[in-house]
Amino acid sequence: QVRLVESGGGLVQAGGSLRLSCKASGVMFSIDDMGWYYQASGTQRELVASITSGGSTNYADSVKGRFAISRDNAKSAVYLQMNSLLPEDTAVYYCYADGRTVRREDVRSWGQGTQVTVSS
Repeated sequence: QVRLVESGGGLVQAGGSLRLSCKASGVMFSIDDMGWYYQASGTQRELVASITSGGSTNYADSVKGRFAISRDNAKSAVYLQMNSLLPEDTAVYYCYADGRTVRREDVRSWGQGTQVTVSS
């Protein structure tokens, strides 16, 4: 199974930018969709953005025009560029990877989460 490790979170003022990175490692037959969820305190974990192996993307309405997701298949990595950050973007951000194990079983792997805090 793959291990996902996130980095890039931190504290930023409203209007600023952060770039989150997530790298997958370990044994996996293939990785298909990758993306990011966020979970603010006391809320459900919600999808922020996703990207297919072919590069097709989708975004939550709240981040359209501000965030951009990308991936590097050679590095088994996914990124989230976050611009024009708002205090309501404050949350723990989790990357995920949907893939197939060497046994061809469909699985979802999760990163440990990285904190993003946007101050007013």
